[in-house]
Amino acid sequence: MDAYLLEFANMLLRWLHVIAAIAWIGESIYFVMLDNGLKTPKDEACRKKGVFGEMWAVHGGGFYHNQKYATSPEKLPDDLHWSFWKSYTTWLSGFALFTLLYMANPSFYLVNPGSSWEWAANMTGWQANVMALLFLLGGWVVYNELCKRISPNMERDGVLSIAVAVMMVVVAYLSVHIFSGRAAFLLTGAVMATAMSANVFFWIIPGQRRMVKALKAGETPNPIDGKRGKQRSVHNTYFTLPVVLLMISNHYSFLYAHELSWVIMTLFIFAGALIRQFFVLMHSGQIKPAYPAAGVVLILISVWVAAPSSAPAGATDLAAASDGPSVTEVSGIINERCVTCHSREPSHPSFNSAPAGITYDSDENILNSIAQIKQVVGSNYMPLGNMTQMTDEERAVIADWRE
Repeated sequence: MDAYLLEFANMLLRWLHVIAAIAWIGESIYFVMLDNGLKTPKDEACRKKGVFGEMWAVHGGGFYHNQKYATSPEKLPDDLHWSFWKSYTTWLSGFALFTLLYMANPSFYLVNPGSSWEWAANMTGWQANVMALLFLLGGWVVYNELCKRISPNMERDGVLSIAVAVMMVVVAYLSVHIFSGRAAFLLTGAVMATAMSANVFFWIIPGQRRMVKALKAGETPNPIDGKRGKQRSVHNTYFTLPVVLLMISNHYSFLYAHELSWVIMTLFIFAGALIRQFFVLMHSGQIKPAYPAAGVVLILISVWVAAPSSAPAGATDLAAASDGPSVTEVSGIINERCVTCHSREPSHPSFNSAPAGITYDSDENILNSIAQIKQVVGSNYMPLGNMTQMTDEERAVIADWRE
C-alpha cells in the first residue's frame, strides 16, 4: 500500500510539474518572440508617449496590439500582470519529485558504484543526498558569480556566454562521475533549471519591482535593473531546450548508460542552444539556417558516439566456445537478477509495479526485449547499482545471446 501511494504521489507531482513547465516555458518563449519581433510604431502619438515598439497579432478570433515602452508610461495600472508563479511552481514541483523518487532511495538511484572515482562509488545514501543538494546549490552560485563578475553591467555578455558554456561542460563531466547515469542527466538539467528559476526569484522580479516602485513614485527607474533582467531572461531562453531534453532523458538508457555519457549530454546541450538561437533571431527577422544546421550536426555526432558496440566485453570469448547461450540459460539469469523489479508483481519493496512497465515474467517478454536487455546489461547500467550482484560472466552470456 505504501508503494502504491508513493507511485500515485509521483504521478500527481509529475503531472503538476509538466503542466507548470509547459506554462512557464510557453510564456517565456512567447515574450522572447514578442520582444524580438517589435516594430517601431508608425503612429506619431504612440512615439510621443514613449512607445518603443509594437506588435499587431491575430489569434483565437481576435486582434491584439502589444506595445513596449522605452520610458515610463503615463500611468501604470493596479492590476499589472506579473510572471513568476509558473517558474516557482515548476521548480518546487520538480524538487519535490526529485525528493520523492531519488532522495527517498539514494543508494538505489543516486549512488554510482561503477564510478572511477572511489569516493563517489563508496558514498552512502545520505552522503549522496547531501552531494546532490550541494551540486544544485553550487551550480547556481558558480553561474551567478560568473554573471556578476564577467558582465555586471551587461557589456560583456558574449564572453559570459562562453564562460557559462564551459561551466555546463564541467557540470556534465562531474555529474556522470559522481552520480548514477540517470541521476546525472537529471541533475545537470536541474542545475540549469535552478539557475532559471533563481534568475526569476533573485534578479528579474526584484528588479521589476524596483522599477515599478520608482515609476509610481515619479522617479526614473535604474536602467541597470531592466538590463540585468533582460540578460537573465535571455540566459533562461537558451537553457530551455537542453533542460527539456535532460528531463526526459531517463526514458532512454542509450543516453545515460554510455561510458561517454557526459560527451553525449554536452552535445545535446549545445545543440539545443543553437537551435533556440535560430528561433530567437528569426523573431527579429533574421533567418540564419547555419544555427539549426550546426545543432543537427551535433545531434548526429551524438548518435555516432552513443551507438552501441557490436561486441561487449567478454562476449567474444564466449562466442568462440559455443554457438551462444540458450533462451533457458538467459531466462534463468534474468529471473534471478532482474525479475525482483521487472515483474507484474515486483518483490522489491521500492516498486508497486514494474519500472517503466517492463516485465520479464515470461520467455516471450524477454525475447521481445533482446536489444534493450543487451544494451542496459552490457553498459552495466542494469541492474541498478548492481544490487542483485550480476556477475561479469552473466553479463557476457547475455551479450552473446542470439534470438
